[in-house]
Amino acid sequence: MSAWSSFLTVTLVSLAGLAVLQAATFAVGRRIGRYNVVDVAWGAGFVYVAAVAAALGSGDPVRRVLLLVLVALWGVRLTWHMHRKSAGKGEDPRYTALLNRAGGASVGNGASDATGIAIVVRKIFVTQGAAQWFVSLPIQVSAVAGPTRSLGTVALVAGVVLWVVGFVFEAVGDRQLRAFKADPANRGRIMDRGLWAWTRHPNYFGDATVWWGLWLIAASVWPGVLTVASPAIMTYFLVYATGARLLERSMSQRPGYPEYQQRTSYFLPRPPRRALDGADRHVRPRATG
Repeated sequence: MSAWSSFLTVTLVSLAGLAVLQAATFAVGRRIGRYNVVDVAWGAGFVYVAAVAAALGSGDPVRRVLLLVLVALWGVRLTWHMHRKSAGKGEDPRYTALLNRAGGASVGNGASDATGIAIVVRKIFVTQGAAQWFVSLPIQVSAVAGPTRSLGTVALVAGVVLWVVGFVFEAVGDRQLRAFKADPANRGRIMDRGLWAWTRHPNYFGDATVWWGLWLIAASVWPGVLTVASPAIMTYFLVYATGARLLERSMSQRPGYPEYQQRTSYFLPRPPRRALDGADRHVRPRATG
């Protein structure tokens, strides 16, 4: 089987499976009256694509298995985290705002009218499914490419290292925030400790870094380097589209958050600045991050 026909098989099976996954997730969301369940399916979709690529790809088997392991570790952790985060909760304000701006029906009531359903499907589920397919292109292309050689090994190792950095930021950041919220003494306070003192969105930064690492692994052999738009699009989503920017819009209204914004990097980690008025930041009010 040629590399092209192998890629066509991998990408078509991936597309079909992602369509089924998004359709099933929409059905679940409609039944429970909230569509943030799509976030639970986000990581799972990438694990599916990586499994398809490992099983049906004709390229280097070592790299296929490596990518499957890395994507599975990332995706399974994220799926479980999003399930725990959203279970028993209401709709994510980001999706409510997104659909309201699009003129759709209220998400909270299940968007019962036909126009609302169409907007929900197009704005959330079709968009997320298409994004899953496009962002996973490095995995699909790498699955049909030959073995990594010479200088490509440097890119592969660098990609694994970058993935580890991103995974640690995302997993540790989520764990720190969960522990902070679980402490009743922190109610109404801003989370600005640990990794959250270095960036206001360590989980989003870690997520983006994970995908740049996976792209580097794919770029270790031709034509993986051509899929650079995939991590770039993922980073755009995390920073501007459905990630950090939307979260900042709601968080900026909370007491203490503007001060947190002034002293803490938006996305890329760096040491926190001192408060502009010179006051000790530990006496500032904090609200849940």
